[in-house]
Amino acid sequence: MTGLVVTELIAGYEDITVLHGINIRVESGAMVCIVGPNGSGKSTLLKSIFGLARVFSGTVTLSGVTNVGIARRPVHELTALNMGFVPQISNVFPTMSVQENLEIGATVLPQNLSARVEAMLDRYPALNAARNKKAGSLSGGQRQMLALARALMAEPKLLLLDEPSAGLSPKATAEMFDALGEVHDAGVSILMVEQNARSALEVANYGYVLEMGRNALEGSGSELASDPQVERIYLGGDLEN
Repeated sequence: MTGLVVTELIAGYEDITVLHGINIRVESGAMVCIVGPNGSGKSTLLKSIFGLARVFSGTVTLSGVTNVGIARRPVHELTALNMGFVPQISNVFPTMSVQENLEIGATVLPQNLSARVEAMLDRYPALNAARNKKAGSLSGGQRQMLALARALMAEPKLLLLDEPSAGLSPKATAEMFDALGEVHDAGVSILMVEQNARSALEVANYGYVLEMGRNALEGSGSELASDPQVERIYLGGDLEN
């Protein structure tokens, strides 16, 4: 299992600073949720960790190995370090079939590919039924499930997810959280950004609230889910939006 520590991370894009000294920790085997209003830097945090945003200063420690940092390594190196990332958009190859998407997900770990693809399809029956369909033809829930399954093909020990329930129906959202619970129960550490804050915090071991690129609050998921101050940060008190 992989632990992650982010210390005084200052990051953004080009010459624009979005994160102003963020500190978070993901204990080995934990599920940690990042919430906050739009523009608070949630997605930028994940992109910074995974080398997709510009890091100006700060450190990221993965499995006890500090670097200058891991956030500046190429994506393929991070994948080889047992990290996986599921972005909010453009997270599948729409012109390729479900099966082909899964095969691409296993590029860094090609051993026993056919058997592992079949095992993943058995794990997610809805994907199995659509295995020969182009990913672009799937429903929103199916696409998100495929994005998760494709990331799991590399057998990550730390999984970063950006808004996994974005745009999903209530039923598909529930199915996604159930799937994430199973991944977590299998020993994968999860760092998740979610706008569906209450549902995410209720399943998380720990949570952080960001506001304007800074740490605002932190605590156990259940504590934050019932904290009036968290509702205040969510622009008028609606924790669900």
